[in-house]
Amino acid sequence: MPLDAAIATAIPLPIMSLNGEGHITSANIEAQSELNLCEAALTGQHIGHLFAPESEINAIMQHMQQTRQPLSDHGLYLRASGEPCALHLGAMSDGYVVVMVPEANRQEHELHAKRQEMAEAVARIALEMAHEVKNPLAALSGAAQWLGEQDMLEEQQEAVRMMRDEVNRIRQRIDDFLQLGPRAAIGMDKVNIHEMIDDVCQSAEGITVQRVYDPSLPDVQAHPGRLRQAIENLWRNALEAGATHIEWQTRINPTIHLPDSKGAILEIRIANDGATIPKDLQQQIFEPYVTGKDRGSGLGLALVQRIMQEHKGQVSLQADSGRTTVVLHLPLGQS
Repeated sequence: MPLDAAIATAIPLPIMSLNGEGHITSANIEAQSELNLCEAALTGQHIGHLFAPESEINAIMQHMQQTRQPLSDHGLYLRASGEPCALHLGAMSDGYVVVMVPEANRQEHELHAKRQEMAEAVARIALEMAHEVKNPLAALSGAAQWLGEQDMLEEQQEAVRMMRDEVNRIRQRIDDFLQLGPRAAIGMDKVNIHEMIDDVCQSAEGITVQRVYDPSLPDVQAHPGRLRQAIENLWRNALEAGATHIEWQTRINPTIHLPDSKGAILEIRIANDGATIPKDLQQQIFEPYVTGKDRGSGLGLALVQRIMQEHKGQVSLQADSGRTTVVLHLPLGQS
């Protein structure tokens, strides 16, 4: 029973088909890669030879043979590597289809979901701040300006100047924070991502920039201004980390699935050799005001995440061995 091509390509996860006794009849490329075996080597093997514990596998097959109802089991692991995983089984006309979800994938999806919840909470706070803070702040700014126009002693003029500077500083911080707030549906246009990256990454002294572009990439549907903000923030972060080598990569990643998109996924990577983000901050680095730098607002990566969410995309971080990589995934066309 060959694996249906539509099923094999619709879900970018390891998928196998089994006959009625639980022997593999076909496997997609993701399954072959995850199990480190070609399809010929997998064909004919019983599912129990690849996954454990044996008691769980036996219970799964008994359930499917008796009820033919869908079943998910999150308590399994690969026999070869011991890597935990989940299996999701469904019945087909003459056997079963199995979708495997490695534990690392599940944890990553859960992390993105938590970040989405955090970003929505921040957006609500930003919206409330726009109503509750900006109007009184505007009144203070007007009052300070009026005072500055009055005749007064030098010491009083200095006090008014300090007041105006502090009001402007607070207003700038609030404006930065409001960038994380909810927006009306943003207008999309075709964007050449390579031209945008090249335009942002102007030459900097002592910095080597390497570009590994996929020249076949079509334009991406995006909001030019907001996407440029994300690219600029990533470039600025790399410079502020003291990087001497920065590498940009672009490609289509067929193994990535975004919840709100069914089309091709563009992957953009920026890697640098600057100071890495401390390990204890890496899980929270996309939250507002979390930063691994001595100076900085802590809003740069939070804004990148917000922009990716506006584009139905995701952002993730890899930081180890003296190298920091930020990965953007976004749909080529907005569905």
